[in-house]
Amino acid sequence: MGSWKSWWFDSVALVLAQFFVLHNDWFSDATTPPVPVLVSQVKTSYSFGKTFLGLDKCNACIGTSICKKFFKEEIRFENWLSPHLKLPPNYKKSYLGNYTNDAESWRPVIISRLLTKYQHELSDKKICTFLTKKKACSIENALRKTERFQKLVKADRLTPELVQKGLSTPLMRCPSQRLLDRIVRRYAEVGDAGSIYMKHFLEKDKLRLLYTLSINTHPVVLQIFPQGEGWPFPRYLGSCGRLIVTISTKPIKQFYNSLSGVAADVAYQLLYVTNALRTNDFRYFIYYNSVHEDMFGIFEDGHLFIADASTLGVIDRQEGYPPMNRQPKQKDIFSCLASDCDADLPSCDSVSEAQSFVMVCRDILPKLLAGKFLESPQKKLDRFLKLCSDGSLPDQEVIQAAIGIMDVLKMLRPCDPRFGYRYPECKYNQEH
Repeated sequence: MGSWKSWWFDSVALVLAQFFVLHNDWFSDATTPPVPVLVSQVKTSYSFGKTFLGLDKCNACIGTSICKKFFKEEIRFENWLSPHLKLPPNYKKSYLGNYTNDAESWRPVIISRLLTKYQHELSDKKICTFLTKKKACSIENALRKTERFQKLVKADRLTPELVQKGLSTPLMRCPSQRLLDRIVRRYAEVGDAGSIYMKHFLEKDKLRLLYTLSINTHPVVLQIFPQGEGWPFPRYLGSCGRLIVTISTKPIKQFYNSLSGVAADVAYQLLYVTNALRTNDFRYFIYYNSVHEDMFGIFEDGHLFIADASTLGVIDRQEGYPPMNRQPKQKDIFSCLASDCDADLPSCDSVSEAQSFVMVCRDILPKLLAGKFLESPQKKLDRFLKLCSDGSLPDQEVIQAAIGIMDVLKMLRPCDPRFGYRYPECKYNQEH
């Protein structure tokens, strides 16, 4: 009988704890309401906790659109084989996981933070010391009192004036009104999306959007350029607190030692994607500010995607960018959430047409293509790589060298079941 009572007590406590976390948005006071005493009775081996998810910082967070999936066990960390296993270490920036819609079929996902836990802590301390002159404070209330947020609260439309001045994220360096309208219309953390006006945004929604645009625009890029429309980004599944969930890929660095055919296919895709971001029909010039080994990922069918969009910038070829870009930046706390407050970003005018190609040819392709092929194609690739990675050359020469690499690689790409994404271009022999 005692065992039955213990089970009942723990079950009730768990329900109460999850109810409080899921409905955290109901509370708008500066001080987070105390957690019910019953929560301490819940087994810590199966408690997400507001701190791990980052819900204790909402609405200075990314969102809550996928929280229910976590608490219904429809998102599990990779090593969660039973409810008795503890949560993974909270200092990691990303975790492997699994996601389901029907509790039967599961797909691999990445559960990640936009900043490391240490970076988030530095950012939060910066908010308190900058705005309240204290070591600790209510992050949300401090940000709500800022001039920038108060202007955003009164606005029905997201405009360049509200975001561009001082924000350090690459996406916000040269924003056109058309790009900002696209962000509002496709913002996945609010209901009734589809309008360019923010009348359906609550104050908490505006704070979450502004916070995301200030620290890391990776989830925003995935939302405004979705995979379903053919963009080379993994699907954004949602966020909970300061964690986001996306479809998983294998990092490109796992293919550095691959056979020549696989290397040729991956390298060709990388250049093809880079060129497509530059020349797409939507007239958005999407460029890399930097590249790194975890930025590009490969799906199980061999298809390459940009797994980390945080360093991408966008210039609108249709509307251009606002003239205010040439004016001195007006910096505030939102300028400093993810970078040094004194850091100056290059102007929109300084972004070259060939910038992305130079970075890819210099930092990624040599690790994929060096010494992989027969003498004749290898010499051609090495010659083109030298030209493509030279940022001092005119843009057109760099672009032509990149196209030359693609022409060579196109002849070296095999057709076999490793590249399922190419069907029906490649009709595979099912016997092999």
